Amino acid sequence: MKQFYKSKSLLKLSFLFAVLFSVISVLNSCKDDDEDEFTDHIIQLEAKINVKGPTPPPTTPPTVNFKAVVTQIGTSPQTTFNPTGLVWSSGDQFVSSSQSQVSIAANAVLPYADSELIVNIYVDGELAKTKKVVGSGEKNASTYYSFLEL
Repeated sequence: MKQFYKSKSLLKLSFLFAVLFSVISVLNSCKDDDEDEFTDHIIQLEAKINVKGPTPPPTTPPTVNFKAVVTQIGTSPQTTFNPTGLVWSSGDQFVSSSQSQVSIAANAVLPYADSELIVNIYVDGELAKTKKVVGSGEKNASTYYSFLEL
């Protein structure tokens, strides 16, 4: 009878150690999880036109203009039609990396074969993505930046 009592106690003690080990393992693995996996970033979206062209320049200025600039932060698209000037900028914007992606697309009329349409995405003050299209006539350029790590 004593031997049966010892084996029953040993079984209970083994079960208790197994449960305790499992609980400690789960708690230890959860300790390393980061609760704040999303961070804020300052982004700036930019589109610009470099005219270039013949030297000396023609007496009548060529037609150069943006037709549209489309930006998207997360799932929120925004379109600006016929912006003036040769440079368009969104200005600094605070964006959480939970938005996952930002993008910019520009459409412009370029006068010469060596004219350039450039779109840039700056993240935290550094150039993250750029796309350049060269040519004359109506041109489109677009790029995107993803905060997701693959």
